[in-house]
Amino acid sequence: MIAVRGADATAWLHDLVTADVEGLSTGQSRRSLLLTPTGRIRADFHVARLDGSFLLLQAEGQPGAVDAILAPYVLSSDVELYDRSEGSAIVAVLGGAAVENGDDALVLAPSVLGPGHDVIVPAGEPAARLRERLRERGAVEVSAQDLETWRIRRGIVRMGLDFGTDALPAEAGLEDTIDFTKGCFLGQESVAKVRNLGHPPRVLRLVRSRAPILPGAPVLADDQQVGEVTSAAAADGGTDAIVRVRWDAAPGGLSTEAGPLSLRRE
Repeated sequence: MIAVRGADATAWLHDLVTADVEGLSTGQSRRSLLLTPTGRIRADFHVARLDGSFLLLQAEGQPGAVDAILAPYVLSSDVELYDRSEGSAIVAVLGGAAVENGDDALVLAPSVLGPGHDVIVPAGEPAARLRERLRERGAVEVSAQDLETWRIRRGIVRMGLDFGTDALPAEAGLEDTIDFTKGCFLGQESVAKVRNLGHPPRVLRLVRSRAPILPGAPVLADDQQVGEVTSAAAADGGTDAIVRVRWDAAPGGLSTEAGPLSLRRE
């Protein structure tokens, strides 16, 4: 959890990341990307606006930390980046009403995990009290595996699993993280070329298999491998999955060795 503050923070961040930072209201969060000059994804995170500053919320396990990538661009700007993770806990509330803002709670929406809220509180006893209040309201605490199944069934793609640093936003299905109406941002020219003149080499698709399949399984079209399964979760005796396939093969019939795949909506 990285904080960004300073007199130039809004304009500076807006000119670097793909999301509309200037249009954020206090307590609002948006998924955003940080790209290379050639339009490849360097970091996938949420940016949230606070009173006078911003928070950058990035999942663990990504190749590059967003603050380390942004730091060289500070130069003479009145901007400070600092880590706010120590001593803080983030509790995602997926559905239902979040705990109200208070002296020990900051509520951001939507959640970094999808529809819902993130509640940021001091770690330790305040976080324990928050969880207890949520249970009293009927919330059910879930496991990491439950969250992973929830993510896959909703088609929420994850960096490091479904796409890597070689991916274009269009390839990862993340063009909705880009504000095409604002001026320049890192990688803007390359993103515009893909959008206006071509297509990515590969795309992600949400599929269902009537048989069990696992991440890493080859995806076939006309008995030729055209991609692979990137994420999978058991569903009704079969599997909901995210697959990465060649762009030219995506519209056709896809399968794995376990059987055919049907496209599904989020």
